[in-house]
Amino acid sequence: MRIWIAAAHDAAHLNGGWAFVRAGTEVSGVAGGDRRTTRPRTTLNGFAAALKDVPAGEALSVVAPRADALILQTLLRPPADPPTDDLDLRAILAKVLAGRVWTLSVGDPDAITPYGFAVAWANMASEKAKTGGAFSAAIPKTNLAKVRGL
Repeated sequence: MRIWIAAAHDAAHLNGGWAFVRAGTEVSGVAGGDRRTTRPRTTLNGFAAALKDVPAGEALSVVAPRADALILQTLLRPPADPPTDDLDLRAILAKVLAGRVWTLSVGDPDAITPYGFAVAWANMASEKAKTGGAFSAAIPKTNLAKVRGL
């Protein structure tokens, strides 16, 4: 399964949004966000949402913006001095990812692909969270059907 994921964070207002597009047996996508959050927490929340109903043992190929990939890299190859923030989310993700084969790559910011689509939806989700608070919503299938590269 391929997952394109992105997060957006407004440091001035502390709101963040995330979005993902998944392509496996079928194409799906979800966007969400929250107030009073950090970029790492936003990224980890989005990744947890992306993995929520993925069958155990399914191999994953994850594509993310560089800032998000650096956060997710700590899950793929934990550093000698692991992060101490967001331990609740990291524990959930460690359990979900245990024994799973997955790869992580940085998306091309200039490409018109599912990666760019996820980035745009993450930005919109961040703005929605700023005014409306925490939310999560499916990206309409009609929007997903227009994405090049799916």
